[in-house]
Amino acid sequence: MYLYEILLISDPRLTDEEVGQLLTRLQESVKELGAEVRAVDNWGKRRLAYDIKKQREGNYAVLELSAEPATLKEFERQLKLNESVLRFFSARVPARKRARS
Repeated sequence: MYLYEILLISDPRLTDEEVGQLLTRLQESVKELGAEVRAVDNWGKRRLAYDIKKQREGNYAVLELSAEPATLKEFERQLKLNESVLRFFSARVPARKRARS
């Protein structure tokens, strides 16, 4: 299993409670796929550098998880289908950084 960080930008029209529910649902779905969620960091609402789907702001969150590459690919497919998620970016954490944290 590899360590990944996924940056999510969700719809700014969601309330704080709805963002929390979205993150909980995403955690549950990734656990069902066989990954382990290590941390969730909700950064809150921030201004975007450019408009995405006619939105100037977005709710940012970072998920840190351990997963196999096939599991991550399926989770990314699910994120693309989720209308509440404007954008996401996933990156594998290098072994050097993993050893320090």
